[in-house]
Amino acid sequence: MTREATNQICAGFPGAECSDPWGGGHDAWKVGGKMFACIGTADDGVAVKTDSIETATMLIDAGIGRRARYFHRSWLLLPWGAAPDELRHRLETSYDIVRAGLTKKAQAALPPRT
Repeated sequence: MTREATNQICAGFPGAECSDPWGGGHDAWKVGGKMFACIGTADDGVAVKTDSIETATMLIDAGIGRRARYFHRSWLLLPWGAAPDELRHRLETSYDIVRAGLTKKAQAALPPRT
């Protein structure tokens, strides 16, 4: 998987927006102003949110990803060498987690997830 392919997947999520909040070439994908995926300047993979520290630890132990530097321990860095299906699944899951955490009003303002 590549940065471009990952950006295409993220752009397909309802209400998803990309920004570079720190400058220097980051791709921070957000829904409702909350980040669900981030590609850093090192361009070594994409950081995604998991539902818990335990899930992130399990995925790290299984060799699927590694700890995402500068993020909470519930975030996981998926390297570009990860299986495309796994990467897509983790992006979708991260998006769903963040979207579900938005206020009801913010959720209602977003297009429906298909």
